[in-house]
Amino acid sequence: MQRFTISLDDELAQQFDALIAGKGYVNRSEAVRDLIRSGVGRETLEHDAAAGKAVWCVATVSYVYDRHEHTVISRLLELQHAHHDLVVTSLRTHLDHDHCMEAVVLRGPIAAVQTCAELLLALRGVRHGNIHRVPLARSRPHAHGAAGTHTHLKPLN
Repeated sequence: MQRFTISLDDELAQQFDALIAGKGYVNRSEAVRDLIRSGVGRETLEHDAAAGKAVWCVATVSYVYDRHEHTVISRLLELQHAHHDLVVTSLRTHLDHDHCMEAVVLRGPIAAVQTCAELLLALRGVRHGNIHRVPLARSRPHAHGAAGTHTHLKPLN
């Protein structure tokens, strides 16, 4: 493990300490590591997507919709079925008598996942949408006895 030192003015240090305390971090180091991981992951996704590399990612897409708008439900289901190769699972949570929140997990090439996620959020009747992507790397092919050789997708550091 490497160590490095940074300098912050007093006001920024106080804001950072308040932020990490509010998020439950026990020390600055872990908070800084998470910020770095997030920045590196975001940069990796953007760079590799722009370069046209078939790098994979996993994403959660969350959004809210009015359950009484039956056309939005139909459009959401049609879009998920049209992208069945990317959709891993979905979860619907009832917020009140009228609104549901749905979270969809997507996995696949960055560009395809991003396109599908944006299409979900762009549907008329979908509100409060958000996309969270995590870049993935392929592991080395390996075998588990008679199960055959396969690879895993694991999060980048």
